[in-house]
Amino acid sequence: MRIKISGNYEEMSRAAAADLARELARNPRLLLCLATGSTPARAYELLGARARKAPALLAQARVLKLDEWAGLTATDPGSCEAFFRRHVIKEWGISPGRFTGFGCHPRPPKKECGRVREWLARHGPIDVCVLGLGLNGHLGFNEPGRALCPVAHVAPLKEQTRRHSMIASSALKPEFGMTLGMAEVLQSRQILLLVSGAHKRKALERFMSGKITTQFPASFLWLHPRITVLCDRDAAGARKEKQI
Repeated sequence: MRIKISGNYEEMSRAAAADLARELARNPRLLLCLATGSTPARAYELLGARARKAPALLAQARVLKLDEWAGLTATDPGSCEAFFRRHVIKEWGISPGRFTGFGCHPRPPKKECGRVREWLARHGPIDVCVLGLGLNGHLGFNEPGRALCPVAHVAPLKEQTRRHSMIASSALKPEFGMTLGMAEVLQSRQILLLVSGAHKRKALERFMSGKITTQFPASFLWLHPRITVLCDRDAAGARKEKQI
């Protein structure tokens, strides 16, 4: 595990975009699994800016959506679909055939999760998975609990997750989410975990303790052989960069 600390959010985002650009230069057909939210948004914008100067960078890349709020429409600004349309599909010039994810208002959500499981089984594994760190340690919508689901599934959401800023203006506050499972995430060839802001400091401290527990799903990332943690100084506090 590499821990790289940037002075601020912008520097962290530039470091993330640079890491992704290097991997895309090595393999233009990367399968990228991407999280949504304010933390990775700027990195996606910066990668899109690189691609506008060098169109070949993202011309073959494939994108998989990590999760989706169950019940929101694609036009709801808080949906993951709307986020991807703003920050990824349009910015990167991703054609429909190179984008896959949980649909909004799909047929029964369990069947939609089955479709995504089957797609990933055929087209995976994920080459690079970009994740954010939830305040309670959730990854995607893999919430703390007595057990974790290994594959794509419908997940009940904790109250703290239902207060997420993404859906603050949504009339509907989803009680469930659709998400890739922990095994699918951990089978990624490489993981990039982005952590930004002083409000994430306690979560990052708990993650860095190295204690693996289902009550803090992000802790399972310690089992992965190739993970980079990119954080800004607000999240890191007095912590120093290191390689473990």
